[in-house]
Amino acid sequence: MNNLTPDENFAQIGLSLPPTPQPIGVYITFLIVGQFLYVSGHGPIQNDGTLTKGKVGQDLDLDEGKLAAQQTGLNILSTIRANMGTFNKIKRVVKTLGMVNCLPDFEKHPYVINGCSELFAKVWGTDNGIGVRSAVGFNSLPNNKPVEIEVIFELES
Repeated sequence: MNNLTPDENFAQIGLSLPPTPQPIGVYITFLIVGQFLYVSGHGPIQNDGTLTKGKVGQDLDLDEGKLAAQQTGLNILSTIRANMGTFNKIKRVVKTLGMVNCLPDFEKHPYVINGCSELFAKVWGTDNGIGVRSAVGFNSLPNNKPVEIEVIFELES
């Protein structure tokens, strides 16, 4: 049994957080309402500030799409850390919506979004890091990003 905190779990993963993404429209990226944290849709901004672009299944293969989803998860974690200072105040992942920029015949949306879900499972553990989820395809996403992910978290009491 892992008795580490989410912050300690993240440190053990060995990945680094990218710069905190900024909104590209009229919205906020982080909102606490009651016991829930809502994180707006994020994309795969790399540590150097560049955005991964392209359609999964056309410009990116499945594994590149999955890595883009993992990077998107890191961007979500960056937003959390910038606003809360820690991952330890989050009790669990409640709902993840993963959107994949792909062609109409693409069928592997869940595999791609697993990149983010597997990251969260490593941070909060399988009991609290995996919530309900939708993984769906879109004809396009803003700035031609391959994935966009939004998440609802439950906060510790």
